[in-house]
Amino acid sequence: MKRRVAVTGLGVVSPVGNDVASFWTALKEGRSGLGPITHFDASRVEAKVAAEVKNFDPTLYMDKKEARKMASFTQYGVAAAVQAWRDAGLGEGFRAPEGGEAPALPYSPERVATVMGIGIGGLEVMMESHKKMLESGPGRMLPMTVPLMISNECPANIAMRLGILGPAYTAVTACTSSTDALGQALDLIRSGRCDMAVAGGAEATITEFAIGAFCRLQALSTAFNDDPTKASRPFDKARDGFVMGEGAAALILEDYDKAVARGARIYAEFAGYGATCDAYHLTSPDPEGKGGARAIALALEDAELKPEDIGYYNAHGTSTQINDPTESLMVKHAFGEHAKKLKISSTKSMHGHMLGAAGAIEAVACIKAMEEGFIPPTINLDNPDTESGCDLDYVPNKGVHAKLDATASASLGFGGHNGVVVMRRPR
Repeated sequence: MKRRVAVTGLGVVSPVGNDVASFWTALKEGRSGLGPITHFDASRVEAKVAAEVKNFDPTLYMDKKEARKMASFTQYGVAAAVQAWRDAGLGEGFRAPEGGEAPALPYSPERVATVMGIGIGGLEVMMESHKKMLESGPGRMLPMTVPLMISNECPANIAMRLGILGPAYTAVTACTSSTDALGQALDLIRSGRCDMAVAGGAEATITEFAIGAFCRLQALSTAFNDDPTKASRPFDKARDGFVMGEGAAALILEDYDKAVARGARIYAEFAGYGATCDAYHLTSPDPEGKGGARAIALALEDAELKPEDIGYYNAHGTSTQINDPTESLMVKHAFGEHAKKLKISSTKSMHGHMLGAAGAIEAVACIKAMEEGFIPPTINLDNPDTESGCDLDYVPNKGVHAKLDATASASLGFGGHNGVVVMRRPR
């Protein structure tokens, strides 16, 4: 029998709030976190809009000296993980404070995993060092270039901050990374290899290099540079590309019975996970949507649920010309007649596309939706693109109340990666 897995802690750093409460309030209110790019001079790039993290203070979660040894994506990831750890009632970690004794926690640190999804990593560090190399030679590069830049430094720093001694993994599957990280953590607990995991994703790639590169792919929105909050508009006829976001989200996952035994508050049961690959194209999903539909079917089978059991589906919903109709078709394949009744929304319309962190933060949105019985909207959906097949209920512009027993979230990544997670109400 599969071990059941509980979600007992949540943490968020996002363009609409740097904790779960402010993040969720913004989604309920339909408030956009998009604005003009401030991280760099955007005069040389076509897309001048992004969803940036604002007023972030890393010293709330880590020592200032340690923060200087981390790239932005790692700082965000550590902050989200510490938030989630505290939220789960686990204090500050396994390590003993200076001059004190180690805290008595219900798990052995060797039985806890850290799994984070990172799409790209410390891109700003790489670009700064590359610039110094070109200007002054390799001897002037930042000494910490490699440990700041590489994607595994996020889970490694989380493990060091919390004293976690179990496996520390990085999932790198483009925009599916943190959904796959959650799935890997689920499997670690179910298999009995671990009793608990910190899992999620982090990303911080709002740089001239990344924005310029995605512009070359014609993937980013450029038509709303003068009206930034309108730029991300999934399923709308006027959509013209995604908006780059940044931030992190982390979930504490535990063996369900052990969580109950320690008296933990249980947000949700992490019930199912499915993953497939289209094997179709480097940057485009299979237009038939069959790979994504199969991932949904696998996640539902894993959760032992039927399509009609899902009350809310958090869409990948990137606001690109190709994704939105393809995903709509994918949902129709997977949910059948229930697709017409299903409530769907893309919260990327508010927090942008956080790449490797997208799946984790959208899983948090699913859990909060189920907990509070409220489905956040797809904002900027003024004129649905029904001619392209975007003719489902995407909860346009205003959220709705609904009793939810189970929710699903999908992520689709370059390379044809498809990942789906299913959360259900605690039983």
